[in-house]
Amino acid sequence: MKPRTVVIGLLAAACSIGAVGIGFTLASHATYASPGNNSNRAVELTSDLSNSNTADDSSSIDFALPSGLTFAGIENLSVDYIFTHNSCAGISPRFQIHVVTPANATVTAFVFIGPPPSYAGCPGNVWTNTGNLAAPASFIDTSQLPGGVFSDTFQAAALKYAAYPVTGIELIADNGIFFTDKIQTVVVDNVAINDTTYTFESGDKEDCKNGGWKNFTSPPGPFKNQGDCVSYFASGGRNQGDGH
Repeated sequence: MKPRTVVIGLLAAACSIGAVGIGFTLASHATYASPGNNSNRAVELTSDLSNSNTADDSSSIDFALPSGLTFAGIENLSVDYIFTHNSCAGISPRFQIHVVTPANATVTAFVFIGPPPSYAGCPGNVWTNTGNLAAPASFIDTSQLPGGVFSDTFQAAALKYAAYPVTGIELIADNGIFFTDKIQTVVVDNVAINDTTYTFESGDKEDCKNGGWKNFTSPPGPFKNQGDCVSYFASGGRNQGDGH
C-alpha cells in the first residue's frame, strides 16, 4: 500500500473540544504550534498540574482509524517530538491503543515514548524521531489485556491479540506531576500510523470552525474569534490575526 500524507483541510466531524482535521481531533489542552519539524506547524501537548484548572492536566490527539483495523494490522507507529519544557517521564507521552477483547471489554495497550525501561530522560529542545515503535522487538504494555505484561513485545502481542478490533489510537501527554514545577510540554509532528503520516499543516478556513480558531495560539494566530481566523485564510494570509 502506498504511503500517504495527511494535511489539515476538511472537517472530519463537528466537535466541541478543539480543532478537527482530516483523520484526527485535538483533545483536551492540545493546541497547534509553529514551527513544526522543518514545516509550518505541529501540535503542542501539555500536562500542567501546577494549578487548580483541570482542563490543562492532559493533552491528546485522537486519530481516526480505517474500518476493520485489528491489532495485527498495526505495523507502524512513530512520531517526531521535541520537549520544550521538562522531558519524558511517568510513561508520558505515549500512544494509547484501544482494543475490544473477546469478552467485549474495551481495554488499552500503551506504547511509551522515550528510552526503556524507565521511559525518562528524553533530550530537550531538539527534534527526535522515535523510529517504528511497532517493530517486532519494540515494547508495548499489554497488562490490561488478557495474559498481558508491562514489557510485552509487538511480535508476542501480535500473536496473542491479532484479531482484537482496534477502536481508537491516541497520542497523549498527562504526567506533569513527575516534575518539580508539575509541567510537561512536548511538541509533536509527522505522526505515522501504518501508511498514513499526519503533518498537521494548515491551509483552510475550515480549521477555524467548531472552536478550532482557539487552537491557533501561535502564528498565524492568535485570533480574536472565528471570523478573524476565517478572514486570515480567506484572504490568503493578508488579514493577519491579532497576534501580528
